[in-house]
Amino acid sequence: MYSYLSSKFLALLNKQVPATGLGLFRIGYGLIALQEICFLLYFNHLIFDPIPYLDVEFPMIPAFLGFWAIIAICVTLGYRYQTTMLLNYALWILFVNFTPMQRDFDGGFDTFMIGAGFFLLFMPADRAFSIDNLRYKLSNPFKHYENYPKQTVTVLAYLLPVLICLGFLYFDSAVHKMFAPHWRNGLGTWLPATQPYYVSALDMSVLLNQKWFENAFSYTILVFQFSFPFFFWHRHARIAYLLIGMSLHLGITLSFNIYPFGLGMLCFYLLMIPFAWWRAIGHFMIAKEPVLTVFYDKQCPLCNRTVLILNHFDIFKRIDFKDAQNNATYFPELSSIELETLLTDLYAVDKLGNVYAGVQTYSQILQKMGYLKPIGILLSLPIIKSIAEKKYRAIADTRVRCDETCLVVTQLQNNTWYTKLFEHAFSKKPKSFTRKFIKLLSLFLILQLNSTIHFGLIYRFKLHNPLLTPLAQASDAIVLWSTTFVGIVPHALYLHDHFSGYDHILAITYTDKNGQEKWLPFINEQGRMLAPNWGRVHSMWANIAVTPNIDNWRLKKLMTKVIAFYGVNLGLDLNQTTFHIQMKKIRAPDVWENDLLHKNLAGTWEIIGSAIWENKTIKIDLPTDINAL
Repeated sequence: MYSYLSSKFLALLNKQVPATGLGLFRIGYGLIALQEICFLLYFNHLIFDPIPYLDVEFPMIPAFLGFWAIIAICVTLGYRYQTTMLLNYALWILFVNFTPMQRDFDGGFDTFMIGAGFFLLFMPADRAFSIDNLRYKLSNPFKHYENYPKQTVTVLAYLLPVLICLGFLYFDSAVHKMFAPHWRNGLGTWLPATQPYYVSALDMSVLLNQKWFENAFSYTILVFQFSFPFFFWHRHARIAYLLIGMSLHLGITLSFNIYPFGLGMLCFYLLMIPFAWWRAIGHFMIAKEPVLTVFYDKQCPLCNRTVLILNHFDIFKRIDFKDAQNNATYFPELSSIELETLLTDLYAVDKLGNVYAGVQTYSQILQKMGYLKPIGILLSLPIIKSIAEKKYRAIADTRVRCDETCLVVTQLQNNTWYTKLFEHAFSKKPKSFTRKFIKLLSLFLILQLNSTIHFGLIYRFKLHNPLLTPLAQASDAIVLWSTTFVGIVPHALYLHDHFSGYDHILAITYTDKNGQEKWLPFINEQGRMLAPNWGRVHSMWANIAVTPNIDNWRLKKLMTKVIAFYGVNLGLDLNQTTFHIQMKKIRAPDVWENDLLHKNLAGTWEIIGSAIWENKTIKIDLPTDINAL
């Protein structure tokens, strides 16, 4: 068995594939991280203040979040990838473990992003669509862009993150689902989608009211999750898993208000798209022949760097760059122009034979690229054009040309962890590296099995034994470390222990200065959570504050946060405003019921308590046992 695994991994490590999917995955991850940081900035007082605006414990949080946003932008652009990815990974761990994000505002999304970030540290995601690629080229400007080889990576850079971040997650989640009656009844997707707190504004009742569809979809998900880690890598099965998985997570993103989790999972499917599809997309989008030919001075360092930059952003390959010294004579449109004149400016010829020079050339380049056309048109406007021409002449007329000595350059080297481990170390001792690699992967498998067996089986079957207490404590400690640094956690989300007894929801209204009762822009009259109170804010209210067994102390703590945050944002005088706690009965059965979503949305509210502020102290009156109402 070990010999088979060793030979298989050795073959996969040697198999080189395009880096396209990895580059897009990095961009997707960076954008998802950036939107979450913007979310944290918007809700920073709600999340990080003990009492929003009234008791500010972390005044420097916005500054740190701003720094993190810059890091996320650099990750997205692929600028100094290894450094910025490491900083992003460290910041995610620090924010989760040293702020209230984990205690009150975590819905599983943070651990998922930490796990994805951990693997991105070792993935060559900077090999495509990155600024770093451009930096490497600019360090040797006299090497023509066509002479740079296509960036390739080992196929394991695609397979392993999918196996561990998706495959292990799916299998663990499926084990937990088998203990949930509504999943066994084929209602796993139906039940959460009938609960007002969990649904988006998109009404999916057309599908929810088809029992056969919900049964088929739920059972398909169980089979999909159980089988995914064993068959997703097979080329004949990959497309089926790709389409089912993308449909599943696109549905989560659109129909539930936990869109960050859905987007994060959906992002991983960029790594499963067959390479033939990327080639087909490239064949369709890339121009069959250039629409503009640009001539430059090959002995000018500035000109060469300019060409490398422009070519880097010409993603549809519509521009062809040629050195004027060796190619200008082949174009009759330029025959009347002396070579020395050609070398003083950047000249271009389009397919119609029109000749452009200087700023006009730059304008045409940007327009012909397609996606930068607005900038090219802007550059051709009279006032902007005249300013650009003055700046252009100041630079072009003072540029220097290269002599023999400047042709000797030292090119930047790619020193990412992937390069050091998977290329340099592997190339020196491939068999030894493969053995160590298999042992490392076995460690990840053990970490996942520890979580699945301990929480998915022993905990569920209540197999606790005093003799096994030390082993259980060791297992808990391992889970703590694997959760913190690798994102391996139990994935028992939205199961029967979450919905059983979930028969009431709460909302908050207030009486304004005109005596009219209004709803806080948090929970509406239907019981739905309004945008942008989704993601981790939804988790805080729907999973921690309001549960089947409400803890009054925790409810009052989180209710205080919500009232203070929205009270101040609405410009209310807290000391002069009375807030009302509303309750509505809902149902969360284990058996299918027609039109349950609309029934839950249409329930009636009743006031069960109130909240009044005195200076910075709030007094909340609630029944001693809300669960008994």
